[in-house]
Amino acid sequence: MPLIESEEHKALRAAVSALGHKYGRAYFTRTVEEGRPATELWSEAAKLGYLGVNLPEEHGGGGGGIAELSIVLEELGAAGCPLLLMVVSPAICGTVIARFGTEEQKRAWLPALADGTRVMAFGITEPDAGSNSHRITTTARRDPATGDWLLTGRKVFVSGVDIADATLIVGRTEDARTGRLKPCLFIVPRDTPGFQRHKIDMELNAAEKQFELVLDDVRLPADALVGDEDAGLLQLFAGLNPERIMTAAFAIGMGRFALSRAAEYARERTVWKAPIGSHQAIAHPLAQAHIDLELARLMMQKAAHLYDAGDDVGAGEAANMAKYAAGEACVKAVDQAVHTLGGNGLTREFGLASLITAARVSRIAPVSREMILNYVSHQTLGLPKSY
Repeated sequence: MPLIESEEHKALRAAVSALGHKYGRAYFTRTVEEGRPATELWSEAAKLGYLGVNLPEEHGGGGGGIAELSIVLEELGAAGCPLLLMVVSPAICGTVIARFGTEEQKRAWLPALADGTRVMAFGITEPDAGSNSHRITTTARRDPATGDWLLTGRKVFVSGVDIADATLIVGRTEDARTGRLKPCLFIVPRDTPGFQRHKIDMELNAAEKQFELVLDDVRLPADALVGDEDAGLLQLFAGLNPERIMTAAFAIGMGRFALSRAAEYARERTVWKAPIGSHQAIAHPLAQAHIDLELARLMMQKAAHLYDAGDDVGAGEAANMAKYAAGEACVKAVDQAVHTLGGNGLTREFGLASLITAARVSRIAPVSREMILNYVSHQTLGLPKSY
């Protein structure tokens, strides 16, 4: 793994940063207040090839990997306008379809995901399963008369279902050999009969709304199944590792934005004839926040490198660590940034107060920091399971 970023990655970073700053925090905040997604930014990012940078060239993408896509999301976040659905549509759904989808599914979805004309959501979390993907109760069974799939179950905290053309749903089918349930992935178009959505009333103010989904004998054609019915967890975690890496990018970008606002303020705000940034009580916590964000980025880059190299096992450990480190660093950076500005940190003018709630998301989703600590203690350190 190269420790120094390539010239291509530096150029990508600079170009995306320029795009992000063209729109900026004021634009992004306005879209949130208007209750709509950042459509203009999404469309321009797609037109410039950034949304599909990780998807195969033969299907309209840039031919890169999660390493490149994470750069895009991080830099947009650092400019104050992160696109949350990048975590879902090109990273999770695009990756799963690119790796396991049929040729027909790839032709139908990948070019459209890359050029931004279609968006896909991802439904895995359930009210009673939480972080335990082994307890998912959404089930899929075959209609023996037609060969169709029938899906029944519930999902919660699914982002952007109202603007997504389809949702990639994680269900479970019965293994004919063992009788045990195993995870499988299905493409469910938005207007499919029996596929209901209900908006969750969130305190978190974001462009992408959260939904509960109800699937009541949703009938899907046989080709709605993505990949091999017997692949199970392999396919699922092919999408979850990019999700963790991209969540780290989301958090690092958010933390960098907050830190840059705080550093600028600390350089300019003068009290008792000196900029407040000249005092160590202000300077040192900001320096620590910068160090933590940089360390989290290194782990994120390692995770992306392992994933793009095909090392799913190594990427799983690194992606969890990256998500943990980035979430912690983001929360601390935002908290310190708001504290640096004092009362101004809670005003609309500086755009930091809304990040207090948003930063917490990176600790909670898509997997809590406690479950990551469980993973590392058990999988890495070989300690006994506590659950």
